[in-house]
Amino acid sequence: MVDVRELTIPQAQAGIKAGRFTAKQLTAAFLQRIDTLDKSGPRINSTLAISATVLEEAEALDAYFEQNGKFKGQLHGIPILIKDQADVKGLVSTYGSAVAKENVADRDATIITKLKEAGALILGKTTMAEWATAWFSANGATDYTFTKNPYNLLHDVGASSGGSGAAVAANLAICAIGEDTGGSIRVPASFCNLVGLRTTPGLVSRHGFCPLIRSQDAPGPMAKTVTDCALLLDCLAGFDLNDEYTVYAARAASLGLPSGGSYAANLNAETIKSARIGVVRQLFGRETDIHCHAVNAVIKSSMDKLREGGTTFVDVHIENLEHYLNFGQIYLQTSRHDINSFLATKPHLPQDIADILPEKAERSFLQMICSVAHGPKDPSSDPTYADRLLQRDEFRRKINVLITANNLDALVFPDVQVPPPRISDAAEERFIVNGVEEFPTNTFLASIARLPAISVPAGLTEDGLPVGMELVGLEYQEQHLLKLAYGVESLIQARACPPEPADA
Repeated sequence: MVDVRELTIPQAQAGIKAGRFTAKQLTAAFLQRIDTLDKSGPRINSTLAISATVLEEAEALDAYFEQNGKFKGQLHGIPILIKDQADVKGLVSTYGSAVAKENVADRDATIITKLKEAGALILGKTTMAEWATAWFSANGATDYTFTKNPYNLLHDVGASSGGSGAAVAANLAICAIGEDTGGSIRVPASFCNLVGLRTTPGLVSRHGFCPLIRSQDAPGPMAKTVTDCALLLDCLAGFDLNDEYTVYAARAASLGLPSGGSYAANLNAETIKSARIGVVRQLFGRETDIHCHAVNAVIKSSMDKLREGGTTFVDVHIENLEHYLNFGQIYLQTSRHDINSFLATKPHLPQDIADILPEKAERSFLQMICSVAHGPKDPSSDPTYADRLLQRDEFRRKINVLITANNLDALVFPDVQVPPPRISDAAEERFIVNGVEEFPTNTFLASIARLPAISVPAGLTEDGLPVGMELVGLEYQEQHLLKLAYGVESLIQARACPPEPADA
């Protein structure tokens, strides 16, 4: 059996080319790990529907390679998992909800088509937060069974792309697709010691994804290395007539991006050595909190290593940051409308999310999605909506000016102010303050500003829990962020394979 642990896209394809294994053998090895570690044994609970045809598809790729002497595409033979927010033809798509447990997609989301055309092998779907709106992994589709963190099975993986994070960390696939509205790629990437990229909305098509906030939604790659993320992005980005926001991708292409013809072109450790990075100290947690202190220590240690390598760090301050991060959120005004617009394409499902979820959540970590479900049907009926949009744009301009005026390559801070929480923290309402959930994530900055951001492993706490470093850049700077992250990855070398899980 092929040893797939820590296998990357280039390594897998080199193995296929050299004849050390076939795409079918590689796929079979991942399916066995899913069966052994996810569906039984320790039951990580990161996957849902598994393809019944993927081995046949792998066999067809092997035949193509044998007959033509070349790969079908850039992702030829690469087994990949997909967040259950996206439709994959022939597989159940639940969107994290019990109401959709029997919902079988009749067509692929746009990026699934693109991945298949590139030769990727879709193993199946990954768990997610209910309707992509919670910070813990449990949802109705799994009868509220949590997804376990491969680094410590008593801890959660974050959300909403937690299943994708856990699966890649546990080597159940080479890489995975997540989706990020408020931090749903970056939080689980941080908690699972992965690289996770949030693109500017519109670089990657959302057609076939259940939305949360159309103006913020951003599907993207989650992988063990920056190079794998870049190679995945090559196959995801592009204009799609079914998603008008992807005119952004068309504009990026018109500017000659990515330079060198690939987001993976010219990745080297030199970019970070000469970089000038703005440190947003406002987003570091309180040193008096032991959990925040643990994260701060890892981030500061990583910054010290980068500084020794030549990186310049400059402290920056964002006026009224807390106000923008709160008032700039439009979930309660927008999400019911956007989700309902998707449900309208699924006539066999309820047509209003308010008919699916109660107004008062039975589980405290689901209160956000329940509140969203009972928001206005029309966002414009909320008297604060216009002002929120105006202030979101104002915030975006402030961030852009801050980066430009200070000649910065990016902003930096921890993705989340605390390490991965324990699964028991959900029931114990650790993050509930005066009846309101206050999860200490920093990912809203890039989300509200609709800017690209990347999470890259910064190291492990003394307890062995992963910590992610977030870099935020300007529009069209996905490739530059990948270069910076590659330097962080090279100099810090924080990625470490989790221990093989035992029964828990």
